[in-house]
Amino acid sequence: MTAESQRNYNNKEGDEISLKELLLKIQAWWHYLLIKWKTILFFGLIGGVFGLTYAYFKKPIYTATTSFVLEDEKGTSGGLGSLVGLASMAGVDIGGSGGGIFQGDNILELYKSRTMIEKTLLTEVDKDGKKQLLIDCYIDFNELRDKWNLKPELRKIQFNLTPNQHFTRVQDSLLSTIINNINKNYLNVTKPDKKLNIIKADVKSENEFFSKSFNDEIVKNVNDFYIQTKTKKSFENVKILQQKTDSIRAVMNGAIYSAVAVADATPNLNPTRQIQRVAPAQRAQFSAEANKAILGALVQNLEMAKISLRKEAPLIQVIDSPIYPLEKKSASKIIFGIAFFMVFGVLISLFLISKELFRTVMR
Repeated sequence: MTAESQRNYNNKEGDEISLKELLLKIQAWWHYLLIKWKTILFFGLIGGVFGLTYAYFKKPIYTATTSFVLEDEKGTSGGLGSLVGLASMAGVDIGGSGGGIFQGDNILELYKSRTMIEKTLLTEVDKDGKKQLLIDCYIDFNELRDKWNLKPELRKIQFNLTPNQHFTRVQDSLLSTIINNINKNYLNVTKPDKKLNIIKADVKSENEFFSKSFNDEIVKNVNDFYIQTKTKKSFENVKILQQKTDSIRAVMNGAIYSAVAVADATPNLNPTRQIQRVAPAQRAQFSAEANKAILGALVQNLEMAKISLRKEAPLIQVIDSPIYPLEKKSASKIIFGIAFFMVFGVLISLFLISKELFRTVMR
């Protein structure tokens, strides 16, 4: 072995630490910490006091929960399916198949969408006999006005919109921040069991009134949007068929009255002039019979469309709604005290070890 390789081998051997040496070092540090137990205990007690103080002043969290069943119908079945098929053959769409935007987990994302949260925040609620926007309630209990007063452009900012008025860039920016915070820390929508269609919407905040009101309003807004979107096609079909039915009925009634009016207008008709009565009367009778047949088909299609609309109407069935008093969760003084005690104890131990290690290296 050459001198250079021998030197490298000795250096490598000197750099390696055996398991025995590692255990001896750990034992030495442990004994050192035992010597400093008073210092560690002192700072640990300080941490415990901080934990108790934090838990004492921390506001409780109120949780409002709504659970509901989501109807997930995949197409039309039974006798109604036959009626829809017949209507389709006749060229009439009564919307029996339904949409799929609320199937699966899409409704979970709908609850967290900016549109639904913004609409809920801008909803007026009755608080202590006064009307107030939910976003103003959020601003109040989070004491955002105190922070905004430090900035001139935010001091007098409001979110009350008059007709044909739009938010400014600053208002949109603040609203986006609030919506993101609600999505992250306040609102939680889940399916407890993947096999079931039961969905739970939880709203957690430090204000009991806000938790319940926001939960009630967002469920209502999503439900309304659900109804309007899912039944829009069927509702439009019912509206069109109703207009056509009323129009044909009016034409048919007009034809019947026209035939009678012709007879009344020629009471003493000359037998040689029958064309003045027969032709108009037959024309009116033919129009009445034709419109009668058309009216029968339209009435049938109208009733099928109404059945389809009624079938799609009950879209969300609420099981449980939040009621006062809400579930209240306060910070545990014991848990926070112990946690802060351990954290401060670990931190001071690491500090003492680092300090002693630095002193050893310098020696």
